[in-house]
Amino acid sequence: MSLQIGPCEAWPTELCCTTPEGMDAGDVERWTLVASNILWGLSGRRWGPCPVTVRPCRQSCLDSAFPSFQTGAGTGPWIPYIGADGRWRNASVCGCKSDCSCGELCEVYLPGPVYDVGEVNVGGEVLLPEQYRVDAPGKLTRVDGECWPTCQDLAAPPGAPGTFTVKYRWGLPLDAAAIAAVSELTCHLLKGCAPAGSCGCKSNRNLTRVVRQGVEMEMPDPTLIYSEGRTGLPMADMWLAMVNPYRLTSPSRAYSPDFQRPRVQQWP
Repeated sequence: MSLQIGPCEAWPTELCCTTPEGMDAGDVERWTLVASNILWGLSGRRWGPCPVTVRPCRQSCLDSAFPSFQTGAGTGPWIPYIGADGRWRNASVCGCKSDCSCGELCEVYLPGPVYDVGEVNVGGEVLLPEQYRVDAPGKLTRVDGECWPTCQDLAAPPGAPGTFTVKYRWGLPLDAAAIAAVSELTCHLLKGCAPAGSCGCKSNRNLTRVVRQGVEMEMPDPTLIYSEGRTGLPMADMWLAMVNPYRLTSPSRAYSPDFQRPRVQQWP
């Protein structure tokens, strides 16, 4: 499940059209948000950046999809297990050691793409940025010799003793192509706003053929265009084809019943 159900705000625009005379600025803002929602959904639901606050769950080696086990190194606690070769080994729960790392890495997972980290609060103490870093994909890694809490009091408010909270922004940044795409779609939706007052209603109608005074016109079926995850507008569709060529409806994810995702408070 995505951290957001839509863009956190309307995307910036550089409108390539003249707004109808007498149009209220609120109408332009509202239909810009509509266009942003449409492109956000069609492009795979991964654009931002949007602020979010999470209560991370620290991942041990036993929780990872491809655990790396070691013997005779580091400090406990250790959990005995039988490997694929039938031999007994000890698994460390204090961190994970990859094939490239000489020691244990203390890290927690942040759903991403992670744009930047604003604050890391452990038990009411805000850590300095020099005390951690973010490794791809979304691994918040402690680099000051300390480690993240193994558990936290989820009933307590963020910042209270015994809690662990991370505030960061997630999502890909919008580039010039994205701004051009949403600007074109916004202008398209603004057709008919004034003086008729029918914003969005005069965009692509379900009309494929017109015959008038001996002139015949064939137009593409808009419902077919929409079913293919496109808008029928050249700039918007070129951007969608570039950023989402396989027309994914959401970012790809790997699920495991043993993997604990960060907790996000929804209300109040």
